[in-house]
Amino acid sequence: MSIGAVFPLSKFPQFRRQGTFLCNFAAPSLLCNCKCNNNVANVTTSSSQVNPNRSISTTLSQPKPPKSVCNNLEDALASLNRMLKSRSTHSIYSINNLLGSIVKMGHYPTVLSLIKQVQLHAVPVDAYTINIGINCYCHLNQVDFGFSLLGSMFKRGYEPDVVTFNTLMKGLFTEDKHSEAKNLFTKLVREKQIEPDAVTYGTVINGLCKSGNTKIAIEFLKIMETLNFEAEKVVHCYNMIIDSLCKDGMISDAKNLLVEMNKKGISPNVVTYTSLIHGLCNFRQWKEVTRLLREMVDQNVPPDARTFTIVVDALCKEGMVREAEDVLEVMIQRGEVPTVVTYSALIDGYCLQGQMEEARKVFDSMANKGLQPNIISYNILINGYCKKRRIDEAMHLFKEVSRKGLNHNTVTYNTMVHGLFEKGECGAARELFSEMLAGGQIPDLWTYHILLDGLCKNRLVAEALSMFRAMKNSEICCDIDCYNILIDGTSKVGSLEIARELFNEVFSKGLKPDAYTYNVMIGGLSRKGLMDEANELLTRMEENGCLPDGCSYNLIVQGYLRKSESDAARVILEKLLARGFSADASTISMLVDLLQTRDHDPILLNIIQKFVPRK
Repeated sequence: MSIGAVFPLSKFPQFRRQGTFLCNFAAPSLLCNCKCNNNVANVTTSSSQVNPNRSISTTLSQPKPPKSVCNNLEDALASLNRMLKSRSTHSIYSINNLLGSIVKMGHYPTVLSLIKQVQLHAVPVDAYTINIGINCYCHLNQVDFGFSLLGSMFKRGYEPDVVTFNTLMKGLFTEDKHSEAKNLFTKLVREKQIEPDAVTYGTVINGLCKSGNTKIAIEFLKIMETLNFEAEKVVHCYNMIIDSLCKDGMISDAKNLLVEMNKKGISPNVVTYTSLIHGLCNFRQWKEVTRLLREMVDQNVPPDARTFTIVVDALCKEGMVREAEDVLEVMIQRGEVPTVVTYSALIDGYCLQGQMEEARKVFDSMANKGLQPNIISYNILINGYCKKRRIDEAMHLFKEVSRKGLNHNTVTYNTMVHGLFEKGECGAARELFSEMLAGGQIPDLWTYHILLDGLCKNRLVAEALSMFRAMKNSEICCDIDCYNILIDGTSKVGSLEIARELFNEVFSKGLKPDAYTYNVMIGGLSRKGLMDEANELLTRMEENGCLPDGCSYNLIVQGYLRKSESDAARVILEKLLARGFSADASTISMLVDLLQTRDHDPILLNIIQKFVPRK
């Protein structure tokens, strides 16, 4: 459905084009013929139930009852049932309030179904109700149905307000309909049908930033600055753009925008600085991070817990754990309380360095500070133990999760299953996967990567192939990584024919092989001494737009060296050198081993002198 399809001609005559409406569209009754994927029933209503001349402004002037407070869905449904039975004069206002609270809980399909129930009790809906329905459809990624409700709004005599269109534009952006959202904004402003508010501009700017159109977002920001909105609203939009620039790697532009803010007398807030600091941390610009932290203090915009946590996390990821500890100390001195996220970042830093005792100390210290580690904290520590092959300690933590009242998630199971396979405990890994399924935890594609890889590395290739067939039969989307794992696994156990079949299947399934796909196949052919086929695949690889890397050439060199064809190996080594690559450790080791058996081979001596780096 096009955007133009929702504007009735009687309400917006300026949208007429050459005597015809933009799209032949009969605006339905509220929710009529609109479907929801969550089994929400259709809603119909009689237009005789409402005053067709009532507008949103009329609705706004009606007295409203005190807001009811419902903390859960069960209470909300009970309250609604009581309202419908009471048939109070102001029931629609109370009902709208209640529906709004259920929307905040995220039960969008339920709200749409409840609107039907409201109408079945002959309670006339109003513009607020329709806006609530539009909002629900937009949250369900069904913006077209939201536009259908807009048509229903016109038919019932209501005029949409800025909130209606803000919601629809947000829905369009959510569904990646960026040009339609921008065109809707432009049309509404040009025809002066609404007065865009700060939320309108914020919605458009946020949508443009998230879709990679940050430069266009800046143009909208410039327009917004001329309209005398509250400074806080303008700063919010600056923050979105600075954050987007940083995520796009345009750090200089983000810094320039901060300078521009100060020149215009627009005071950056803690979110502004934190977004920029996050970007600077990602690009390891530590001096700039320090400068900005000092500037924040000088400008009386003290860093908050999130600011410090971002710096701690970035330093830990760079292996600078001691520096992260120093930042944590400053954070505490300034009166900011470290959160579970802060300590989890520090735990991760120690795990990345293999310092498991230090990581455990930080983990245990959280309880002393009144903080309960969350599942992410446990996942980090379990992963650290698994990487050090300390599986018993990892399993102890895994079991502790349930005792602490937490639930294992997919990451927890993936980490533990991977650790068990890495230690060769395949039976325990299988049992844990079965436990995962029995507990209702849904495996993701990474789970299957771990299973296939673990089985292949433990030479249980037949079982891996059986699982792969079951995955395809279950319509699990097998990606290129699944094929890479199996091609590598089958070729390494000598099942080259199966590896060929899988390699050819990659193309028939419409997948795009990457350098690793070609390399595992080239490696399999080279190990079998099928050098003509390996060279042919190397040529085909380049023809298909996938440039060979150093691994590709080294695998073919190693194949020739296995066959003691040093002259052919030299030709490939020349190509390798010309492409800017070098011989890897396996190639050098094979060259040295071959020389020991053929110490007077001038070709081999020449290769070693030319290609083996001198220490």
